[in-house]
Amino acid sequence: MSEHPFDKGRAVSGLLQDLVLDSDDVEEFLTKLVTIAGHSLSHEDDEVLCGVTLLRARTKTTVASNSPEAQKMDEVQYEFNDGPCLRAARLGVAHYVSDFDAEERFPEYSRAIAGHGIKSALGVPIRLEGDATAALNFYSPLVDAFSPEAVEAAEGFAAKVSASLRLAVRIAKLTESSADMRAAMESRTTIDLAVGVIMGQNRCSQDAAMAILKTASSTRNVKLREVAASVLESLGQGPASTHFE
Repeated sequence: MSEHPFDKGRAVSGLLQDLVLDSDDVEEFLTKLVTIAGHSLSHEDDEVLCGVTLLRARTKTTVASNSPEAQKMDEVQYEFNDGPCLRAARLGVAHYVSDFDAEERFPEYSRAIAGHGIKSALGVPIRLEGDATAALNFYSPLVDAFSPEAVEAAEGFAAKVSASLRLAVRIAKLTESSADMRAAMESRTTIDLAVGVIMGQNRCSQDAAMAILKTASSTRNVKLREVAASVLESLGQGPASTHFE
């Protein structure tokens, strides 16, 4: 078997890990991923379109694509609710169409996609956690665009993508949790500082100062943190910030 760009085992794993760490969010990771995947299966006379389909209980969505054309080809498949990429995601096995003009498994979809100039397509499953499933989708204007070696290499690549995508999702969740915690701490800091200001101005207890803030929040119909921030701003102080970076 000839070497394929996806066949470089550890190098691919390292590349995917770098993509996860260098991406600001899951969407950026997936966009970089499909760009690399599409380029890896392309040739001088064949620019392969690539996208990632995500299936949930009642939805199917392209979460990333390497071009608007790739996005459109996925949407054609969604219109018919069938095709190699959807079957790959649903059944967990790769589906390859070497020539849509001769394809009999999904004739209506095959005629539609061929009308867009696509002659062959490959859907490779990406295994995720929970009920969601996904597939890496490749489209080419050439007949027999994907050799058996390319299909096997793409399957191996998708397996590595699965682990990296799960890692990216977990990092995203941790980042969101961290951001939520930081926002909560900053809100608490703002309120505590404002309470201190009110205590000093009114020579009252902490409970009384908090009651004043809550009353103002209710009367103005604005959040407690916003009322607290306005108290600080009235003294010429900027927004409160924490030091737990």
